[in-house]
Amino acid sequence: MIELRNIETFFWVATLGSFRAASEKLNTTQPAVSQRIASLEADLGVLLFEREARGVKLTAKGHELLSHAERMLQVRRDMFEAAREQNVMSGTVRIGVAETIVQTWLPTLIELIHSNYPALVLEIEVDTTHVLRSHLMSRQIDLAFLMGPVLEARVENLPLCTYPLAWVASPLLDLGPEPLTLERIGKLPIITYPSNSAPYRVVRDMLTRAGVTSPRMYGSASMSMVVRMTQDAIGTSVIAPVFLGKELARGELRILRVEADPLPELSFTATWVQGPDSHAVRVIAQMAQKVAEQAADGIPL
Repeated sequence: MIELRNIETFFWVATLGSFRAASEKLNTTQPAVSQRIASLEADLGVLLFEREARGVKLTAKGHELLSHAERMLQVRRDMFEAAREQNVMSGTVRIGVAETIVQTWLPTLIELIHSNYPALVLEIEVDTTHVLRSHLMSRQIDLAFLMGPVLEARVENLPLCTYPLAWVASPLLDLGPEPLTLERIGKLPIITYPSNSAPYRVVRDMLTRAGVTSPRMYGSASMSMVVRMTQDAIGTSVIAPVFLGKELARGELRILRVEADPLPELSFTATWVQGPDSHAVRVIAQMAQKVAEQAADGIPL
């Protein structure tokens, strides 16, 4: 009789690409993982993996059986969830978050999760979308709030929020009368998101098309650093002003009128990889969507 434990081991070896990673995920040893796979292959009468120097690769039959394994594990998960109350959901969920979300509604979401699921432990990683996407696909995190969507196989995306970008500067910076030209803007550094981000590339291309040769652009993954550099009048910045309410109200920063094409909007998604252990992730993603909607509607959080 085929053991469900062996099917689960097959799923994680296939998903993570190695016996070592699967053993860490399942909190067991590599020899135990190898034994389970061998037992499952013997029970099924097929070879599931091709062993290679750098890991393992699914055979054609392994690819065919993987979806069946995932459905069996999902049925088991659904059965356990149906037998338990929602408010006893427990375990650890690793969440990667872009800093724009950290600066807006993430604290409200964390408070809500803690209130509804006190046995659930959250590990929060703050980084750029580029890094978060990589960590999500390598299963170093379970859920990401990033600039999405991520269009990969077996990846789910739930829309969260959209924030416009704006040209921002310190009132101390003498830029001349508005509206400003990109040529005038380009005489000073432009501070914005990291160099591997879409806003950075769009702004650089806008400046280049406007005739600004070798624009000086300072990209940073830290939004607090971008804000501080802008306040210090180092240059202008392109940033989402959604979390600049206090700085704008106090007159420490101002929105600029610039003669240029419209800046792109930042669209964020809750993104995760489908799997039999993704119930808690899906619940958190749905909660995040509601919190983000309330924030966008101006509902007190």
